[in-house]
Amino acid sequence: MSLRLFNSLTKAKDAFAPIDPKNVRMYVCGPTVYDFAHIGNARPVIVFDVLFRLLRHVYGDAHVTYARNITDVDDKINARAAERGISIRELTEETARIYNEDVAALNCIPPSITPRATEHIAEMVAMIQSLISSGNAYPAEGHVLFDVASKPDYGKLSRRSLDEMVAGARVEVAPYKKSAMDFVLWKPSSPELPGWDSPWGRGRPGWHIECSAMAGKYLGQTFDIHGGGIDLVFPHHENEIAQSECAHHGAPIANLWMHNGFLQVEGEKMSKSTGNFFTIRDLLADWPGEVLRFNMLRTHYRQPIDFTLAGLTESWKQLERWYGVTEPLADPAPDAAFFAALEGDLNTPAAIASLYQADELALAGGLGFLGFSNVQLKIAAKTKVDEAAIAQAIAARKQARVEKNFAESDRIRDQLLAQGIVLKDGPNGTTWEVKR
Repeated sequence: MSLRLFNSLTKAKDAFAPIDPKNVRMYVCGPTVYDFAHIGNARPVIVFDVLFRLLRHVYGDAHVTYARNITDVDDKINARAAERGISIRELTEETARIYNEDVAALNCIPPSITPRATEHIAEMVAMIQSLISSGNAYPAEGHVLFDVASKPDYGKLSRRSLDEMVAGARVEVAPYKKSAMDFVLWKPSSPELPGWDSPWGRGRPGWHIECSAMAGKYLGQTFDIHGGGIDLVFPHHENEIAQSECAHHGAPIANLWMHNGFLQVEGEKMSKSTGNFFTIRDLLADWPGEVLRFNMLRTHYRQPIDFTLAGLTESWKQLERWYGVTEPLADPAPDAAFFAALEGDLNTPAAIASLYQADELALAGGLGFLGFSNVQLKIAAKTKVDEAAIAQAIAARKQARVEKNFAESDRIRDQLLAQGIVLKDGPNGTTWEVKR
């Protein structure tokens, strides 16, 4: 397979050649868990899930590592927890759980690694110290800031002028900054806010340093693909590039950058004030997750998408038509036209179009490859429940929670959720049910 992907850095479709074919590595920016994820947040999850599936097909399941972080320390989180009158930990645990349930309902495979920001403060502090040592960052009044002027090629991803970058970043003017463009790596925390000890006093990390530190820990100084929504190009990804390259002696953080386009609802920008703001959970109450997924994939990932009621209705009808003609088949394979479309910059609309001409075997294979399965296969899968294995997993999760190993507890829950098993914690213990 000759895979070509549009590189946001080079502005061209580049041939994809992994650094190590036995360890293909991809990082995608995940959610800041202060509120339910909206339907726009679902787009990168679905897009990069398809890419994850394609990379695993080409290089083997065991040779692809996909990391998607959870940002659980952020000023939005602090404000929302105070607004609701709950602890920050309670808010982030609840929101992360709902996020994982929602994306599982969209038939997305769990990433290989789901690092949480609060569990990687030491890595962030170490990276900040290296940036100070190299002259690319400076401490000031309890803060540490990245010195943008120390990076002559700053802005190479977004290709914006300095004035555009200042406007786009909505920079905070502060007397302790050398330049308005300098961005925060570390900031002080008041007693009521989350904070960790550091050489610069008790504080918390800035948003950008979190992804650089976590990606570096799990994927190395330079990895293959960095993805996210187009809204992250500037300042988040621009700042990731700057701080990572400076901390790693000029080594690029990623060889290829991919960004999905914006999402509108019924032709308008999604906004709570206009009444067209929908969370994934809102839509799942009325639409099957596979319909939401199919509706996303009918538009090329780099193009803007207009999420409409008519589009959802047509997506549901088309899936029903296809599910009506496919039968349970053992390991069906898509045809060459299907893979040719995906090879050309993950062209899911063309891949879907190829299914209209495909025979029954290739149709079933194509649907399965894109994360869909026909009704018969769903029913068959859900009747094969290993109750003993579930009980064992619940016991292991309970022990992890007793030991305050929340990362392991989350991993077990998410693994069961990916199998269609929903856990429910109650006063009498944990129960489970098969998600229908």
